Amino acid sequence: MQNAVVESVKTVLGWVPAQWLPGGTPDPLILRRAAIGRQASRLDGPEKVRGQARFAAEVAMDRLCYASLVHSTVTLGRITRLDTANAEAAPGVILVMTHRNMPRIGTLALIGLTDLSAVGNSSLPIMQEPAVRYNGQVVAAVVAETQEEADHAASLIEIDYAVDTAKTRFDDAKDKARTPASILIEKNHVSVGNAERELGRAPHRVDNIYRTPGHNHNAIELHGVTVAWQGGSLVVHDATQMIAPSANALAKLFGLKKEQVRVLSPFVGGGFGGKGLWDHQVVAVAAARLVDRPVRLMLSRDSVYRMIGGRSPTEQRVAIGADADGQFTALVHTGYSIMPPYGACPEQYTLGTRALYRSKSFEIVQRHVDLDVVPNTFMRAPGEAIGTFAVECAIDELAHAIGIDPIELRRRNEPDRHPISDAPFSQRALTQAYADGAKRFGWERRLAEPGARHDGEWRIGMGCASGSFPYARMPGANVRITLRRDGSATVSCSAQEMGMGTATVQVQHAADRLGLPVEAITFEMGDSALPAGPMAGGSSQTVSVAGAIMAATEKLTGELLRLAGNDSPIAGLRAGDVRLVDGGIAGINDPSRRESYRSILARAARDEVTVSAAGSAPLEMLKFAMHSSSAIFCELRVSKVTGEVRVDRLLGSFDCGTILNPKTAASQFKGGMIMGLGLALTEETLFDERSGRIMNATLADYHIPSHLDVPEIDVMWTGIADPRSPLGARGIGEIGITGVAAAVANAVFNATGKRIRDLPVTLDKLL
Repeated sequence: MQNAVVESVKTVLGWVPAQWLPGGTPDPLILRRAAIGRQASRLDGPEKVRGQARFAAEVAMDRLCYASLVHSTVTLGRITRLDTANAEAAPGVILVMTHRNMPRIGTLALIGLTDLSAVGNSSLPIMQEPAVRYNGQVVAAVVAETQEEADHAASLIEIDYAVDTAKTRFDDAKDKARTPASILIEKNHVSVGNAERELGRAPHRVDNIYRTPGHNHNAIELHGVTVAWQGGSLVVHDATQMIAPSANALAKLFGLKKEQVRVLSPFVGGGFGGKGLWDHQVVAVAAARLVDRPVRLMLSRDSVYRMIGGRSPTEQRVAIGADADGQFTALVHTGYSIMPPYGACPEQYTLGTRALYRSKSFEIVQRHVDLDVVPNTFMRAPGEAIGTFAVECAIDELAHAIGIDPIELRRRNEPDRHPISDAPFSQRALTQAYADGAKRFGWERRLAEPGARHDGEWRIGMGCASGSFPYARMPGANVRITLRRDGSATVSCSAQEMGMGTATVQVQHAADRLGLPVEAITFEMGDSALPAGPMAGGSSQTVSVAGAIMAATEKLTGELLRLAGNDSPIAGLRAGDVRLVDGGIAGINDPSRRESYRSILARAARDEVTVSAAGSAPLEMLKFAMHSSSAIFCELRVSKVTGEVRVDRLLGSFDCGTILNPKTAASQFKGGMIMGLGLALTEETLFDERSGRIMNATLADYHIPSHLDVPEIDVMWTGIADPRSPLGARGIGEIGITGVAAAVANAVFNATGKRIRDLPVTLDKLL
């Protein structure tokens, strides 16, 4: 395996050092690693299995009281009567809080990439006025001695509204849709050549509308928070994937200094974009200040649907023109999604399209529909998950129209450089991922003619699809490394653990970086009092923290050389002349010149040495096109009698750089693919356009995949290191879901001859 890594780096680099890596040359751990790449069990597994892990709504506090929320039942209007007398008189009630007595606060700064401390999903005031802007908005909160008393009292509050005409109909609002200048940091409208003209000239073309519904977040752990004011300081135990940014935002909102707010979140029971800062944390903090007692607020599943945003519905047009050889001459991807002006999170469904295929011309643009709804937020592979559904179904349709294997059509349009920016790819082996996956999956058994394979009442089909998700290394990731004379080390960062194995992988990384066994490394995380890390999102946390550990290790090396002094065997060597290995420092050219950490610290009369550092600027992102990619394969059956779809096999073949821990990586890939199954077959937020209310706000009515829905899932990867990233790694958390919905829909067509362009693929659409 080590030789394969070396050869892959040689192939990608031509053995010329990359000039835009942090530090200027490829990370040496790409070629020299011990713990990285090994199967390692999660360090937090035993705690969780024993029930010793304490989540945000399980933290014990003296004099703890409980909160319950009241949501608006109208979509747009104003509170005209608010009677809280019965609630205030109910047993156990300590406080009823409305816009009348809520502390005066400002609004949250909207989440964005220019201000990494801004984490607001909505710029609307939080219980500051009688105005209502969406069905489900928080209009009151009750604090009581028990949860049951709080819930009962909340049901006693009487509210009347003056109702205004709300914008709730997607189709009606399209005429007034906005065209933003940018989507995240990318220019929104991209026009290369004349795509419509090329489309009209093309001998082969497809041109269709694809629709995806809204989706809601359904983490196992409900959104919960336990807060306490201690003197003038604030302690917040939160279920969040934005620890340090949340602490900064709460400090600004409540007029505190940064050091007066501490957010703790060592364990999060699932977070796929929705575990950010919403109204409930702010309401709980304000209530705790008024009652001068710790307050716990845990949302019900219904409340999560009403006030935590999810994935926006979309309507996407994808048109592709190809010449006689199947080379793309036009690629059009346009459409509509919902993002109200008070929201912050665009559904970037066209961004993946820009990197997947070369074409003679492009026309790409997104438009935002303004509705009076809870603001949408990011949800696993935001944009890319549903954008690939549209594009990859269109690819399959075009392959069928031309009479060519869909993998071969993709291969013929594989780009050498980024199709839009013309930047070189840092590393890309999607064609290898397809070749490897097709061989293992048995793609050669697929019959091109739809409906050709049968097994009794079942029609059998195969489909495939590509996925893409960008690499991101966030600036502002900080770590602290403490190295002790006994040969142990602690790495500290306010990073988040949401189930992906953050601590496990970073311990493996730090062990190799410091030349210590994994047993000697402790990773502190989940606390805003630690050096600030970025939010866990965009498949960015692992490589961002890795870049900071890389920088801190360089700083530590310099400090150890200074402490070694003139009597050391390594005296006179500089940081670039040595490496950290086997519990000490050794010369690269002369390994006999070495000294152990124990010896260095003993001579310096130090028990430990501590350094802190931030990761370097992510210059590699400016010079190279960096994307994780996937080739997804699906085999399924469709009943001729009922239209029921049963997925029999899924295989994901991934090209994601270095795989740091095969065990946790396989779990991440499979989890994403299971979410992709839900996207394809079952998940749909049912929105009543008459009332603006979500109609299926329970897991009994919103169908996520159950065990019986999940087939055999196989995952594999190229393992080719990306020479421009720390550890050669790219993100894997979100690439698993991309491409799955299209692979399923394409397999349904192969089985039945019916094209379903409107998710989810339900049996009524196949009868």
